[in-house]
Amino acid sequence: MGDFPPTRDEPLITRSRRHFPPNNFLLKIESYSLLSKTWLEYKSDVFEAGGHKWRLFLYPKGIENTNENVHISLYLAIAEIEELPLGWEVNAAFRLFVFDQIRDEYLTVQDGRGGGAIKRFNDMNSEWGFAKFLPLDTFNDVTQGYLVNNCCVFGVEVFVHERTVKWQCLSMIEEPANSTLTWKIERFSTLNEEYYNSQEFTVGDSKWKLKVYPKGKSSGKNTAISVCLYSCNCLRSEQDVFAEYTLRIRDQIKGEHKEKSAKHWFSTKEGGWGFAEFMPLKDINDATKGFLVNDTLLVEAEIIVTSKVR
Repeated sequence: MGDFPPTRDEPLITRSRRHFPPNNFLLKIESYSLLSKTWLEYKSDVFEAGGHKWRLFLYPKGIENTNENVHISLYLAIAEIEELPLGWEVNAAFRLFVFDQIRDEYLTVQDGRGGGAIKRFNDMNSEWGFAKFLPLDTFNDVTQGYLVNNCCVFGVEVFVHERTVKWQCLSMIEEPANSTLTWKIERFSTLNEEYYNSQEFTVGDSKWKLKVYPKGKSSGKNTAISVCLYSCNCLRSEQDVFAEYTLRIRDQIKGEHKEKSAKHWFSTKEGGWGFAEFMPLKDINDATKGFLVNDTLLVEAEIIVTSKVR
């Protein structure tokens, strides 16, 4: 317990009785009166529970200056902490016991919040327990059965809650690096496939591609060009990816580009999102409008905001 006794606030205590003994550790003390005269705490041997090593710390006369020495104090402590890694932490609930030798019952003492609150054992608090475990006058009363023939028995049960939690951190990235991807489509008038995919572009930590239907699809079939943005990341994993973006066909003469914007969570089910009627084919084929120059079309996507998951 160190050079200084615990001074933390006393928790809400619940006391109950049961017949079956604690599962993890029992401490029998004979000639108890001699131990209590020392006014020192007793440190039990090490025992294992939940994959960790523990000790009981017993104060026969209570923790000095915290309860005026009218209670027995009993604490559970992590043992051999010098062997634990830096930043260690063990989360556990526990019950402390004293045996009623007359009625063959165990008095159970635990934190009363929710039937036993989980405590964080770490470098800051390596032990938890009860300064007011049991009043001394109750313990010393022979009719209560806790101290019989100068002998008593204490016990403990420990329930370790392993840290198996998986962390996910979602970050929304504004204006990611290399945010604009430009696809130069040459010999546009000769394209006869239903759709074409661009090469992959890297924007921040994500990969994207453009898909174009030269003769349109769905509601834009044979009347408009259809343009979609695809997330390559979500197509290869179960991880959804968000993007706020602008799709664009560049006006290569006057700079009056055709643009449409969207926001979408890309997923394995909806890896692409765009516009079936992005732009009328008659406008693309009108040489005066400047979208198709030397039979070359410039299609762009600008990623304004995207997500990143770690």
